This record gives sequence, C-alpha cells and structure tokens, in this order.
Amino acid sequence: MKETIYDYEDLLEMLDSLLREPAQFWDNFYSDRKKGIPFFVNSPDENLVSYFDKEMISPGKVLELGCGPGRNAIYLAQRGCKVDAIDLSEESIKWARERAAEKQVEVNFINEDIFGFNLEEGSYDIVYDSGCFHHITPHRRMSYIDLVRKALKPNGYFAITCFLQGGQLGGAEISDWEVYRLRSLQGGLGYTEEKLREIFKEFKELEIRKMMVFEQPHALFGVPDFLTAIFQK
Repeated sequence: MKETIYDYEDLLEMLDSLLREPAQFWDNFYSDRKKGIPFFVNSPDENLVSYFDKEMISPGKVLELGCGPGRNAIYLAQRGCKVDAIDLSEESIKWARERAAEKQVEVNFINEDIFGFNLEEGSYDIVYDSGCFHHITPHRRMSYIDLVRKALKPNGYFAITCFLQGGQLGGAEISDWEVYRLRSLQGGLGYTEEKLREIFKEFKELEIRKMMVFEQPHALFGVPDFLTAIFQK
C-alpha cells in the first residue's frame, strides 16, 4: 500500500483510512433487516413529501446520496422523478432493488462511494441526502459541497436530513478537531441550524427546521432530533 503523500487526494485518502467506516461495516449493518433501526422502515421522509406537497420542488432528475434501503428513492420515482441513488453498501443496494421491484418503480441504484461517482456537471434538478451527511468526515466536507455544486443544474435544489447536535438517536457534540483527536465520528456528527447555514452558505436557504415526529411505522418517516433543510443553487 502506498503511504507517501504527494498531493491533496493522497492526504484525503490517508485521513479516510483513519476515520471512514469501510464498505464491509455498512454491509454488516444492513445484513440483518429485522434490527430495530428507525430508518429501516419503508416510508419517505416527511420533509421530502412536504417539499412536493407545498410545491417547493417538482419532479425532475434526482441524485440521492447514501440511499440506504431505498425508501426515499422509491418515493421520488413514484412522484415521477428520474432517480440515480448511490450507496457504498452492496447489501443496502440489494435491499433497495428488491423494494423497488415490489413497488414496480424504476430507480438506477448505484453501488459506489459518492466521492468516486463520475457525474456529468449540472445534470440534476435535485440532490437529496437523508442521513449520509452526518457520517461525512470534516476533511471530506469540502468534497461533499463540491459534489453537490457540480451535480446541480443552475437553480437546482439540495435537501438534507441529519442528526441534531446532542439528539437522542445520535449527533455527537464534538468539534471538528476533536474528531481527529478521538479518531472517531462518535456514531455521527450533530449539527445545528446555524452550522448548516454556515456550511452551505453558498446556497440560498429556503427552509431549515426540525423533522416532524411520527410514531413508526407510518406512511411518513419522522423521528425526534433530526434537522431538515432545503437550499437552492
């Protein structure tokens, strides 16, 4: 294995090796489908549904980052969107494809690292992320923003759900520097409205709020202590 840093990409890969969970971790995570993981339900995020219901967004071409078992990708396809949905885990993609087949909807599920995905610049109307961003390490945050910026068409929309800082389901209350002292994301980083506003300041803020809560299972997915946000390029 090469362990010499020649450029910025080498530096990112070295830091990845210290902090990022490998694909095998996520394959094991998704292999037991009966675990009581809240987002294993097959219902779309309530905020995503609300964006369509309030006509904040309309059907178009969508890129979903970290799609998991596919619940939001399937909903987007049912709303008439053309969907590319990416996840690092082969097990999650397998499950997502099974669900899509059951619902008889077409989604292009892609088993790949989001940072290795070769996308055409300005090709998506919407980028959606439900629960991926809080697992992004601080050193990859700039790469993440670059990915969203590159993916979106002018005036396109970027929407996200993530851990609220100090939430009951996750949301580590640690600084970016502390991540590297601990060599851990502590299960996922927590964010505040102010932090999201600052991180995505190059985009126009349309709404930032807490996720509405619904007792699961329910037609809509909504759990405590998640933040939701939608921005426009």
